[in-house]
Amino acid sequence: MERAATVVRQTKETNIELTLGLDGGEVVVDTGVGFFNHMLTLFTAHGNFDLVVECEGDIDVDGHHSIEDIGIVLGQALRQA
Repeated sequence: MERAATVVRQTKETNIELTLGLDGGEVVVDTGVGFFNHMLTLFTAHGNFDLVVECEGDIDVDGHHSIEDIGIVLGQALRQA
């Protein structure tokens, strides 16, 4: 994958590893938040992206930390790719 980037982010609330490729391919999304998994899968399908996301977050409290931090990481990976 030439136009791709991997970003890792660890905070008190989340542990995320995300790989984004701009030329399509594999899609594996595990955020712990079902609806967000669905939306990221649609994003990759309609944008023809390659996306692998693994997130361990404090979803027992609520999913907003996971969603917020994945958004940050996704933006960083897009810029790098």
